[in-house]
Amino acid sequence: MSFTGPSAAASAAGRTFDFGRTYVVRPKGKHQATIVWLHGLGDNGNSWSTLLETLPLPNIKWICPTAPQRPVTLFGGFPSTAWFDVNDLSENANDDVHGLEASATYVASLLANEPADIKLGVGGFSMGAATSLYCATCFARGKFENGNQFSQNISAVVGLSGWLPCAKTLSSKLEGVAEASGRAASLPILLCHGKGDDVVAHKFGEKSAQKLTSTGFRDVTFKSYTTLGHYTIPEEMDELCAWLSSKLGLDGK
Repeated sequence: MSFTGPSAAASAAGRTFDFGRTYVVRPKGKHQATIVWLHGLGDNGNSWSTLLETLPLPNIKWICPTAPQRPVTLFGGFPSTAWFDVNDLSENANDDVHGLEASATYVASLLANEPADIKLGVGGFSMGAATSLYCATCFARGKFENGNQFSQNISAVVGLSGWLPCAKTLSSKLEGVAEASGRAASLPILLCHGKGDDVVAHKFGEKSAQKLTSTGFRDVTFKSYTTLGHYTIPEEMDELCAWLSSKLGLDGK
């Protein structure tokens, strides 16, 4: 595992966010896919890179960035590592589009230098899952909110214990966009959520999956875990490994 130092990305509003250290888990076998994995609120890239390094997925390179330190409304304005600002972890939350745009742009930049024959993916936990799903909608539209092109070809998206940001406006954003329906229909998405989640409600995750399906994302898998709270378990990781191996066509060598 290796890491790079802090770097920065600017949002559509012109604000600059200083992203933290990025941790990279190199593939132990033939490099077939690269996945940017995004941590949850208050966490950092190191904690997930340590876990991902243990998975039996030798063909995947994992890139685990750390979100910027920023004031978070949910914490009364107290600063924390966060991919975007959030005031509530529910369907009534305000969408911080500028923060989402900055983080999605940063994710795209991390994938931009990967070899042309490598399949690309985005995944994450909680707020990281939300950011990953936002990236999925940008991919389907072919552009960011500010009109800049989303040029990376995403082959898989994973969201654990998360939700879909900007769900209320997704339908209108996809309508009339050339090729959006084809990109949405062909993108595999895996969503996993615990019924015991007391941070991001299971029904919120379930409704997010339903919204994706109703707006043209045809390859959405939603997995529920009866006793799972707001964390991950080996059963969920086994599901993740099997799904990624199948959708990305990994040979395991």
